[in-house]
Amino acid sequence: MAKTRWLDEREMAAWMAFLEASHRVFRSVEQQLKEEAGLSHPQYEILVKLARAGDAGLRMTELAESLITSKSGLTYQIGQLEKRGLVTRGSCPTDDRGVTAHLTEAGAEALREAAPGHVARVREALIDILDRDQLATLAHALTEVSTRLRRADA
Repeated sequence: MAKTRWLDEREMAAWMAFLEASHRVFRSVEQQLKEEAGLSHPQYEILVKLARAGDAGLRMTELAESLITSKSGLTYQIGQLEKRGLVTRGSCPTDDRGVTAHLTEAGAEALREAAPGHVARVREALIDILDRDQLATLAHALTEVSTRLRRADA
């Protein structure tokens, strides 16, 4: 059995700072989206990804993978957005078993209305707190973490 490598003081400080900062940023962003746009953060992310996909939409499996969520969690969020008329679901033209999600015009409008407040909150909660060098370091470090974890998941 491998010996446990406990976190030293510096490692624990980094881990605790990451946890607190990420929770506070996400809570702030979530609160802003709920209050100003009536959307959860996952719903906002879905609208953004569908907007980027254009008329072709995205297969539900591809969308779930890109959002790092379960298929059932995505199905729930898409159902909520569909009830509001912001997205539609349809059959995949290349796979009879596949389902695609598409942004409606109402969804595109909801995204256009929500985006300015969302960006302002992201700036307030994270971007504008850090200088350019800190942002570059943060982006580099978190990209490295994501890349390694993505490889481990594959």
